[in-house]
Amino acid sequence: MVFGGGSFQLARVFGIRIGIDFSWFVVLFLIIWDLSGYYEDAAPGSNAFVLAVLSALLFFLSILLHELGHALVAIRNGIPILGIDLWMFGGVAKLGRDADSPGVEFKVAVAGPLVTVAIAVFCFALGSLASGMSDAFQSSTFDESVGEATTAVLGYLTFINVLLLGFNLIPAFPLDGGRIARAIAWKVTGDRNRATRFAAWLGRAGGYAMVAFGAYLWLVQDRVAAGLWIAFIGFFLASAARSAAAQAAFSGRIEHIRVADVMDADPVAVDENAPLSEAEHSFFLRYGWPWFPVVDTRGRLVGVVSREAVESVPAHERDTRAVGTVMARDDGSSGLRVRLEEPLENLLSQEGLARLGAIMAVDGEGVLRGIVTIDAVRRALQAPA
Repeated sequence: MVFGGGSFQLARVFGIRIGIDFSWFVVLFLIIWDLSGYYEDAAPGSNAFVLAVLSALLFFLSILLHELGHALVAIRNGIPILGIDLWMFGGVAKLGRDADSPGVEFKVAVAGPLVTVAIAVFCFALGSLASGMSDAFQSSTFDESVGEATTAVLGYLTFINVLLLGFNLIPAFPLDGGRIARAIAWKVTGDRNRATRFAAWLGRAGGYAMVAFGAYLWLVQDRVAAGLWIAFIGFFLASAARSAAAQAAFSGRIEHIRVADVMDADPVAVDENAPLSEAEHSFFLRYGWPWFPVVDTRGRLVGVVSREAVESVPAHERDTRAVGTVMARDDGSSGLRVRLEEPLENLLSQEGLARLGAIMAVDGEGVLRGIVTIDAVRRALQAPA
């Protein structure tokens, strides 16, 4: 899934920040409360609350693995990941930029559902080994007459992952199914923004259909809780799709602008082998800037050095310590660099631009060619089309 908001960090997996939104705890409580009653009937004699907590946590682990599927495929295709957030509607892998081809878009979009399929098959297979295929199938339909705790938990995980798969494959942007539809439309039309508008239209249609179905459950079937929940998700989906359509229109207006068009082509950089005393006097005291890019002997960007980092070293050591020993190293995925030929749109979600107020522009070999400041980006966005 592709929603999400602010969160606090829980851990890092493969270097990817894993965050949890506070709304996640509300849903966790509701799932545990609902499953406690289910396990009292499905696995009598067991500790229903413990089973409910275990199932809820394993469900969110399934969502995390789903999002890691998106993230790892994105990283493999050169797309940086800003992090993964778990929240009330599941999870979101935050991409540092959009895919640069429909093929990459398709691979990233389909990776999560493939992970979910694998989890569902794995849980069903374990349930079959534990109690036989017929009992495993019965438990995976959320049947309350299972009678055995392990089978009940595995059956729930099978059921919920199949449900998650079905929901995510709805062809409504920004769900995974909508992103798959966008990739296909992009391949057919050759126009990413046009494909995004098409996928966003599907998203709005799907969202409004969910609102209508939720109203039906509430008003006709008298299933108030289920109806309100589905309608709420539908409304949120339609809102996200409208935002995506607006973003596509905006992207179309600035798609002709590249990084090279807005950068300062005369960047001031520090050599990584220069002593800290030189960086202090020739750069920080001379220019008064809080940080500088750092390059190697071939001019390739290797990191960023800040005034605080230099001043943290005792004064008597600054003549013998090199800048490279205190800089924040850039490995190409830290959000500090952008390629010259990339569209301006890709800068808007770059972490480095927000954190430092600027981002470094490099060529295909990683050589520093310019610096793009947030003011330069702002001027380009405000310029008439």
